[in-house]
Amino acid sequence: MPKMKTHSGAAARFRVTKNGKLIRRQSKLNHILEKKSPAQKRRLGRTTSVAAGDRRSVKRMLGI
Repeated sequence: MPKMKTHSGAAARFRVTKNGKLIRRQSKLNHILEKKSPAQKRRLGRTTSVAAGDRRSVKRMLGI
């Protein structure tokens, strides 16, 4: 049986912390930034964890 390949798109978007948590970037910070407040842009710049319902599929794509 061949090895499972890592999904390269998922590998670029997600990373795993030392404790095994999945981290992702937040959306809505690429364009149309003029109307968003500085506080909103600061919040969106932070990383956040992957939602509980998506963790299984993300782990599978990363080969964890």
